[in-house]
Amino acid sequence: MANPFRSVRLFTSELVGELQKASWPTKSELKDSTIVVIVACLLLGLFTSISDFALLNVVDVVTEWVGKL
Repeated sequence: MANPFRSVRLFTSELVGELQKASWPTKSELKDSTIVVIVACLLLGLFTSISDFALLNVVDVVTEWVGKL
């Protein structure tokens, strides 16, 4: 039976090696990216709300029109 601690130690050392190779963003890059994501979420939420409101009104108008026939 293989030693489970050896495989955990190997995994951890490989993980640390890969994380050291990664390029990490600076604080200003991270702040700018966060602002872009928040603005994009707000715009998408606004678009979804407006679309939902418009479709609700269209369905109401069509439903009233069909009900009068």
